[in-house]
Amino acid sequence: MFSWITDYSDLVTDNWQGYADGLWITVQLMVISTVAGFLLAIPLSLARVSSNPLFAWPAFAYSAAFRGTPLLVQIFLFYYGLPQFDAVRNSIFWPFLRDAVPCALVVLSFNLAAYFAEVLRGGIMAVPEGEKEAARSLGMTPALTYRRIIMPRAIGIMLPSLSNEVVQQLKGTALVSTITVLDMTGVARRLAAKSYTSEPLILAGILYIILTYLVSRLFKVFERHLNAYQIR
Repeated sequence: MFSWITDYSDLVTDNWQGYADGLWITVQLMVISTVAGFLLAIPLSLARVSSNPLFAWPAFAYSAAFRGTPLLVQIFLFYYGLPQFDAVRNSIFWPFLRDAVPCALVVLSFNLAAYFAEVLRGGIMAVPEGEKEAARSLGMTPALTYRRIIMPRAIGIMLPSLSNEVVQQLKGTALVSTITVLDMTGVARRLAAKSYTSEPLILAGILYIILTYLVSRLFKVFERHLNAYQIR
């Protein structure tokens, strides 16, 4: 009756190192791409709300390209498509594109930056005009107003949406297993192919659920901290 418990126990015992390594790669991909994507999203979001078309239109094109195409297609284009060009292989970008893990990080970061930028753009536009006028009345320059008032307020407003994007990014990292990266999904796929069973994939799914819960809780803490002044 409880033989499935024994099966999963044996699976974990026999392959814990592989799952631990895959879990570590998955966490690294999520964290590094999230930080890089957020840093890229800040100038992109500012360009999106700019009234200057020289800034707004390129940012819009970038967002449309990465949000309008599947992440898997982007991974294949970067990993299999770009190396076909001599200019790419002879460029400074080649060290980041020739190996699967750095290439996956580049694609994940660029993709998430497009989504983050749109979320931040919505947050910037949602900041009350009264707060902006108060900053100007205190003599703040536009740059200082954005740094001290608008961006922190926008992040606080849109933090739940940013949390959802990070959770989606966590699940999106599973796609890098298609370019030989042994992340958590890659390890599970390899074990499933060897054993001809679905248990390795089910265990990976359980680990993803746990990671998703931890990410959500972490963002709840951030939200309480950034919006503490609103708590009654």
